[in-house]
Amino acid sequence: MLRALVLALLIANLLFFAWARGWLAPLLQPPHHGEREPERLAAQVRPDAIKLLSPQAASAAVAAATAVTCIEAGPFNDVDLGNAEAALRAAGVPAGAWARQEVQPPPAWLVYMGRFADPTALRTKEDELRRLKLVFDELRAPPDLAPGLVLSRHDNRPAADAALVQLGQRGVRTARVVPLPPAPPQHWLRAPRADADLQARLEAIKPPLVAAAFTPCASRP
Repeated sequence: MLRALVLALLIANLLFFAWARGWLAPLLQPPHHGEREPERLAAQVRPDAIKLLSPQAASAAVAAATAVTCIEAGPFNDVDLGNAEAALRAAGVPAGAWARQEVQPPPAWLVYMGRFADPTALRTKEDELRRLKLVFDELRAPPDLAPGLVLSRHDNRPAADAALVQLGQRGVRTARVVPLPPAPPQHWLRAPRADADLQARLEAIKPPLVAAAFTPCASRP
């Protein structure tokens, strides 16, 4: 009896060893079948797309994929703003990913001559400025200043006053500093925290779909 038991155990061990080694295939597949070569190689999907990266390159790739940045488009008038928002919705951009931003253009100060009563007076003054070798532009708006001549433009009053003093040293006597009426607000669409995927989707929305393309945000508040 004991001899038969020992013989049975020996046969069982031999069969297990043969099965584990794959000697009984294809009748009995070995353990972990499909995880060994060549089956594992055959199961790969696009193995040519796999690239080995150094730890530094891998960290840089992860940082680039998860980085967020501010991206915006504009300025838009009221009609163009509505069209741009419609283009964003049509492209499937989530409404919470972007927002309107209203920007008031900076004030403008002019070193100015005018307002002239008629075209003859305007041309006479232009001839005087040309003799002084000065550069100027004709002002056609707003109505309370046009027609007039602009000798320089500035974003603050002190700079305009300093320019007027310099022009006086060159023989200009009838110019003065005037402010331009405030310009209407400009409208922008801004995505303040756009990841790489959102950036790509926004940058793909270009004219003529929108009046202005999306670019990195300017340094405005």
